[in-house]
Amino acid sequence: MKFTNYRRNIRIINQTEMDIRSLAAVVIFLALSSTQVLAQNATPGVACESMNGTSCEQCLSNVTCLWCIKTKTCVTYPVRTILPPHSLCPLYDARWGLCWMNFQNLIITLAVFGGIIIIALLICMFCCCKCENIGSSSFVSQMERQVNKSRNKQEGRRAEMKQRHDDIRQKYGLSGPNPYSRFG
Repeated sequence: MKFTNYRRNIRIINQTEMDIRSLAAVVIFLALSSTQVLAQNATPGVACESMNGTSCEQCLSNVTCLWCIKTKTCVTYPVRTILPPHSLCPLYDARWGLCWMNFQNLIITLAVFGGIIIIALLICMFCCCKCENIGSSSFVSQMERQVNKSRNKQEGRRAEMKQRHDDIRQKYGLSGPNPYSRFG
């Protein structure tokens, strides 16, 4: 009965781990696709190139636009290349999202925050798995101790019954060779 509960608990733990992994995959997919959605949900009909000669704030009011301080131009963000090429605008002079932060610092900041989040998730998953394993290993060892204890009791009972039977056989003179063995 207890061993079946143990197996059921192990299945539940494995299912939980699989659920966490699939949830993490969905969250990562949504995070990556949300940047694409944000880039596509810009104000329609307003081309970034039409905002050349304006200010950085006006250019960056459209999510799909990139402002280059060096040339003072507003260009459409090159979504296919992820990072704008140096020929379009150097990373240090490129502004996207915020006028006061250059694209190079933005990438570094986002990479640091992303790394911190990933490390924190890995630490949490490691601690959770470690804690679950500690709990399950102690549960497994407890089950093994109970099995060994019941096995030892059973062996003790068998030895006791065998001793009783031998005593009875000896008492009635049946401890010698089996008289029916010659018929077999």
